[in-house]
Amino acid sequence: MLQIQQIHHIAIICSDYTYSKKFYTEILGLKIEREVYRKERDSYKLDLSLNGNYIIELFSFPSPPDRVSRPEATGLRHLAFAVANLDECVKELSENQIRSEPIRIDEFTGKRFTFIADPDNLPIEFYEN
Repeated sequence: MLQIQQIHHIAIICSDYTYSKKFYTEILGLKIEREVYRKERDSYKLDLSLNGNYIIELFSFPSPPDRVSRPEATGLRHLAFAVANLDECVKELSENQIRSEPIRIDEFTGKRFTFIADPDNLPIEFYEN
């Protein structure tokens, strides 16, 4: 059996690098660890962390193709973040003009959660701890 220790990172390709960078850093609050422009690919790579843990590589490429992401397409379903207070999270998202879906209750855990979409319509879940 493989000796996997943890998830290392999630890679996301965005269509508008400036807007996605702002979304992930200024709205979600992820910290920039490193930003590299790769001239040969006309591409940016932005390494982002949360609470000191490296979690997302945000890439830009010229004219990336669209990917089906909703409602239940094959592939990565969504990215989920744990939050302490879902009501405060939804309020802050709303203050940043980001609409969230109605809050739902996980039928197995009884915990509350909601979804938003990132700038490229990638589903992002906020799950109350």
